Amino acid sequence: MSLMGVEIVSNPNMPEEIALLFKKQHYVIVGHHSGVKLCHWLKESLKSGRVCYKQRFYGIASHRCLQMTPVLAWCTHNCIFCWRPMEGFLGVELPRPWDDPSFIVEESIKAQRKLLSGYKGNPKVSMERFKEALEPRHAAISLSGEPMLYPYMGDLVEEFHRRGLTTFIVTNGTAPERLEEMIREDKLPTQLYVSLTAPDVETYRKVNVPMIPDGWERIKDFLSMMRDLPTRTVVRLTLVKGENMHSPEGYAKLIELARPMFVEAKAYMFVGFSRNRLTINNMPSHEDIREFSERLVARLDGYHIEDEYGPSRVVLIMRDDVGDGRFIGRNAAKTRP
Repeated sequence: MSLMGVEIVSNPNMPEEIALLFKKQHYVIVGHHSGVKLCHWLKESLKSGRVCYKQRFYGIASHRCLQMTPVLAWCTHNCIFCWRPMEGFLGVELPRPWDDPSFIVEESIKAQRKLLSGYKGNPKVSMERFKEALEPRHAAISLSGEPMLYPYMGDLVEEFHRRGLTTFIVTNGTAPERLEEMIREDKLPTQLYVSLTAPDVETYRKVNVPMIPDGWERIKDFLSMMRDLPTRTVVRLTLVKGENMHSPEGYAKLIELARPMFVEAKAYMFVGFSRNRLTINNMPSHEDIREFSERLVARLDGYHIEDEYGPSRVVLIMRDDVGDGRFIGRNAAKTRP
């Protein structure tokens, strides 16, 4: 059986029903375990010029962003706020064999172009912008699953960089050993995000629903390893009203472990499969996020609110000594869109 160009029957890692679940959500499966999906903001950028907050904060061109993951259906958490089809996740029994980083990058770019093909004749999309979108300049390694479970993450990052793309990795922080390898091999992404969604272990167990016994300790180890990394670092708080939007002092203590360049306080959005677990009342307003951010900054030494973006309900908190955060650090030349 062929699924978007992939022979599902030949994939030993992903059962056919799981592959079909992702297909219905407009994912393209790449190789044995990776995936690509067009971001909402890429589509908005193409059609109307509206852009993702990452373009506003960090200079990333939304219409040239490749949203992908090397670990589509495997994760260490079952977060209640996850919009992905985690009902099809395969836990922490990792896939075999692992695909080569160069194969994943090449096929991910091909998949992106295939997904974009339907926009060529759209009267709302300029041909210039469409052609630019076909040549992605940034890889958001964050689509689904826990990407740091991929054992060759450093090589994957380097392969994207070799092709002239910048990279973000968004991780839940439960694989500190992978970050340790990347530091040792000097193969860090342009920007390293860790998603922090609990101020204490009790909230962590309730909201993140870990599938590993030592997840909380692993996250704290990961945060400590982020401190003083020679690349751009971000701690992102995904805030769910009534669930984890409390104890700013608890978040502050964890953030101090990493001393990241930036902290993003972002609202949970009532979209996708999360609607099966939460209600619209769990989605904070932008005003809620701003108020929480002010309480958080009051407990952080050397940070201030730098910017905000209402359409994404996100506030950017920046460390005072960072300066212009858009073009900094080891990969400064790579961060320009």
